Amino acid sequence: MDKLFIHGGRPLQGTVRVSGAKNAALPILIATLLAPGEHLLDNVPDLADVGLTLSLLGRIGCPSLVPEGAGARVRLDTSRIAWSEAPYDVVRKMRASVLVLGPLLARQGQARVSLPGGCAIGVRPVDQHLKGLEALGCRFELEGGYVNGRVDHLRGAEIHFDMPTVTGTENVLMAAVLADGVSVLHNAAREPEVVDLARFLRAMGARIEGEGTSTITVDGVPALRPPRAPYAIMPDRIEAGTYLAAAAITGGAVTVEQAPVDELGAVIEALRAAGCEVSTDTQGGGPGGRVHLRRTGPLQPVSIETQPHPGFPTDMQAQWMALMSVAQGRSEIRETIFENRFMHAAELLRMGARIEPDGHCAVVNGVPALQGATVMATDLRASASLVLAGLAAQGSTEILRLYHLDRGYERLEAKLNALGADVQRVPDDVRLVRPGSAQPVRVAG
Repeated sequence: MDKLFIHGGRPLQGTVRVSGAKNAALPILIATLLAPGEHLLDNVPDLADVGLTLSLLGRIGCPSLVPEGAGARVRLDTSRIAWSEAPYDVVRKMRASVLVLGPLLARQGQARVSLPGGCAIGVRPVDQHLKGLEALGCRFELEGGYVNGRVDHLRGAEIHFDMPTVTGTENVLMAAVLADGVSVLHNAAREPEVVDLARFLRAMGARIEGEGTSTITVDGVPALRPPRAPYAIMPDRIEAGTYLAAAAITGGAVTVEQAPVDELGAVIEALRAAGCEVSTDTQGGGPGGRVHLRRTGPLQPVSIETQPHPGFPTDMQAQWMALMSVAQGRSEIRETIFENRFMHAAELLRMGARIEPDGHCAVVNGVPALQGATVMATDLRASASLVLAGLAAQGSTEILRLYHLDRGYERLEAKLNALGADVQRVPDDVRLVRPGSAQPVRVAG
């Protein structure tokens, strides 16, 4: 495994381009199962989770190809499904694997999917997935840690989610597009990634209305076909927000290109309240737009509460905690989406932050500066928060368990270094020559 060395204290300057959204790419890759044939997808990020998804699809019988020199294009052949199962060894590494449940039931009439269990940021059950699919006519048995599902005929239904659930909405939506009749999904997730999935399904011939609202209406069709043109995955709003926070925490000036400007409203509003100058341009930067952030003065404390979209995203909470750790004053961070999502606070404390977690709330009292230290990532967004802290810290920071970061950020160290950071990826058996130095040395033996 690898780790990162970061020599902090360098204001970031320049332009960075955002990759395709992980949380949009995964369900869209899986949705190709619904339409037999060859699919071409563009702007697919090169991430560990994407690799796992392509591996899972390959095991199901749908091979993929990333053509030489094609960049972010993926070619998938879903003509044949040989195996309707998502085994535990895949699902335990990536919870999004459970999304094959709806498409396999819709196309094959059966599916066997491992229960994902808990994870570092809390238990995320699949009961809402099963509830919605049962309303469409599916039957389930739980056996040996697996969900065994069958359906003779999918029928449209009124489905009421107990709470907005992104993957639950996506799973049910993918099954409903091939159901007989109209389905209405109430209290559906409104996240942009759900909207992107709906657009892709529509490109395959699905009839969907209301995506981006809490009520999605689906008029089922007998069959789908691959899109006639390559489909481009939306830009990653969390990656874009992370680079904006990186510019803010280092006191720099950064332009983020290919940014989904319209989906960053809550993050941009919070950054402006913290004293950053933020301007946007929706006409440039490829599939998205541009966001320019410049910080010229001290950071001001801003309290946030995570909410489903369009509120402040839970996937930016850890990065915001790192930012508030060097703000001038007291802020509160309230996490309403997941339990156990303050584990990065303990690592930030090792770097000199003053944070007091209490249940779903954490009080952050800003300090003049963070200090470099050896820290350990506990999940994907926690790892991003430690990178931000390391960029702003005095001295050098060593971040362990880097595999978390590779699940959601494409070429992060290369992009940061292009902005003037000093970030090195090295094997685990390499250590710093001395405290405060970013020069690594390999440990003998």
